[in-house]
Amino acid sequence: MYTPRPEDKFTFGMWTYSNPGRDPFGDTTRAVPNLEFHCRAAGKLAELGAYGVNLHDNDLVPITATPAERDQIVATYRKALNDAGLKVPMATTNMFSHAVFKDGAFTAADPTVRAYALRKAMEGIDLGMELDAKIYVFWGGREGTEVDAGKDLVESVKRYRDAFNFLIGYVKDQGYNIKFALEAKPNEPRGQIFLPTTGAMLGFIQTLDDPDFVGVNPEFAHEQMAGLSFPHAVAQALDAGKLFHIDLNDQAPGRYDQDLRFASVNYKDAFTLVKLLEDNGYSGSKHFDAHAYRTEDEEGVWQFCAGNMRNYLILKEKVAQFNADAEIQALVAELQADVDGVAGLMTYTPDNASALRARSFDIEALGAKGRKLELLDQLTGDLLLGVR
Repeated sequence: MYTPRPEDKFTFGMWTYSNPGRDPFGDTTRAVPNLEFHCRAAGKLAELGAYGVNLHDNDLVPITATPAERDQIVATYRKALNDAGLKVPMATTNMFSHAVFKDGAFTAADPTVRAYALRKAMEGIDLGMELDAKIYVFWGGREGTEVDAGKDLVESVKRYRDAFNFLIGYVKDQGYNIKFALEAKPNEPRGQIFLPTTGAMLGFIQTLDDPDFVGVNPEFAHEQMAGLSFPHAVAQALDAGKLFHIDLNDQAPGRYDQDLRFASVNYKDAFTLVKLLEDNGYSGSKHFDAHAYRTEDEEGVWQFCAGNMRNYLILKEKVAQFNADAEIQALVAELQADVDGVAGLMTYTPDNASALRARSFDIEALGAKGRKLELLDQLTGDLLLGVR
């Protein structure tokens, strides 16, 4: 029951399983990956039941590679993917590692940097299409400030918009079958990052030339870092029809970006998230953007990969149990019961407005009525803890 299969559409970022264990205070604890490792990893991920691999341009092709070197690397890796039966559902561009992006990419104050960022993004999109990606994610890790006086903040948002409008035009002119997904984060590595939450991204998308072309790629840890609820952000994206892709991991609130194994910390939030995805028929990739602990060797990395997928499938089973539990469902139905017959009055018509004005409401009785949320929460906890 907890064995992943390709139809589950579990994917891993190339940067996740290949993370060498480096952190701001310590050097690597695992080997720095090379092409041979990535080709071997494709077979290992397929063996574990994964559906695919997602990648930044420079995860695969060094930023200094010549065109001939680039073509040879891509051909070699594509063969490894085909041999393993893995897909590349999503690709993205690294515009945060190199020093050229130290003050931003699309929003950099220097116009030459902005121009280079657009060219790099076009080349990255070309690579994504070569690998058959259907979603292209943009995470603006350096799009922000430490010194607000160094940028016109309004102009920065305009530059962000101009960049996406440019790239939308490029994709359409090329006839590429791909859509964009924007990923929010409140801070780190910049002190403040523009458009820091999924809600901010959803608002920004509506200002673009073609809002239908662009959705969001919310990440569990990024919303948690801001002290927000990831399930609530995902629910807003689902409601807007904008959940084009999703990054699954875990995060202790108030910490640095930890990228922990999915459902390793916040079991209840992870359960709510899986319930949202499963109950609403989300059919896209379930991408694990997480890292194995720095303590692990390569064997531990593959155990980490397997654990992410296993935890999702365990919670998927718990969702089915929740939805089938007669007592729990009776409580949920009671919470929403239309005992006064008013549900049909809350779609605006002049008659409904008149009916609501004429209706009397016993707000004292409504305020005194218990909602049984303590019981519902306990029953949910019993189910998650395996005693129900």
